[in-house]
Amino acid sequence: MKAIPWLRAHRRSTAVVGSLLVLLVLLSALTVSTATSAGRLDPDNPEPEGAQAVARVLVRHGVPVTVVRRAEGLDAARLDADTTLVVTSVDQLGRGTSADLAARASSAGAVVLAGPGQTLLRAFRLPLTVDDARARKRTTAGCDDDLLAGLSVEVGPSPGYRGRSGSTAVGCFTGDGSKPASLVARVDGRTPTYAVGGTDVLTNERVARADNAAVALRLLGQHDRVVWYVADRRDIAAGDAGSVRAQLPPALVPTLWLGAVALVAVMVWRGRRLGRLVVEPLPVVVRAVESTQGRGRLYRRVRDRPHAAEILREATRRRLAARLRLPVSSPAAALVLPVAGATGRDPRDVHDLLVSRPVTDDTTLTRLADDLAALEKEVHQP
Repeated sequence: MKAIPWLRAHRRSTAVVGSLLVLLVLLSALTVSTATSAGRLDPDNPEPEGAQAVARVLVRHGVPVTVVRRAEGLDAARLDADTTLVVTSVDQLGRGTSADLAARASSAGAVVLAGPGQTLLRAFRLPLTVDDARARKRTTAGCDDDLLAGLSVEVGPSPGYRGRSGSTAVGCFTGDGSKPASLVARVDGRTPTYAVGGTDVLTNERVARADNAAVALRLLGQHDRVVWYVADRRDIAAGDAGSVRAQLPPALVPTLWLGAVALVAVMVWRGRRLGRLVVEPLPVVVRAVESTQGRGRLYRRVRDRPHAAEILREATRRRLAARLRLPVSSPAAALVLPVAGATGRDPRDVHDLLVSRPVTDDTTLTRLADDLAALEKEVHQP
């Protein structure tokens, strides 16, 4: 019942907050719906990094393209010898989803993997290792693959693939270097599989350069139909993100070692510049009277007379207890009667001195100090 008046008094702010929540929900829904088609190499993405142009050209040439975005959609899709399976967003695959994809892809006529890492290569059992392609601005196929022979590509910096020793992998568009890697590698088997490192050939921005369009269409249009699988990280189970080392660039570990050696060298260099250790004397000993005077001046400056009075009383009680052979930790009330008996004073006067006398100014503080000192003398000289 009490909430109704509050709502009436704040209905304007409540309406504003409610409107903002509705707006946020709508924006989130729009973001989720557009994010699914805004990724790199997405066949529905018209942006420069998308692959809508290649998908539409395939459709115009009579090769239908079926786009699936979740593992359930891939399971429901028809894969047979007349189907080319294209896999993009491979960074969204884990160990389990990669293994499931490899098992499902075995029934396709051909498989094209866009930029697969070591996790996916192991799942497909491809005898390839990932390396930098170091391609020239325009690179010719230089291989005997019937699909790619005589063509050339123009891509940006891209990963490449090298076949392991003894493997039958065919590398096309080989880059420079002592251990050249290929932008496209083919591994024959039950299902011919292409690992495409130079994925720029599929993007809207670069598809028209060199023979990129021909390479993309020949790879994806090998059969009558295309099933384009856009991997989704929501299919990855907890703890199944794949090996971290497999996702790292090959040059990272040597770079880290080089950085560690450089750090040790800098530490040794800077340590030598500091010179030998210098022995310093111990801190200066401050006499008790100087410490007391300094503390007193501090109390006086902040006008904390009650605190100063309590310190004086505490010190007096401690010394009186030792004189009367009582526990040092004895409460003030336990000292009143023994002190009164030792001095012959009225217990009320002793209680006033040790516990309750108010201190309002410097004069009363000074008088308290004198009276406490006199009380101690009487106990010491009964």
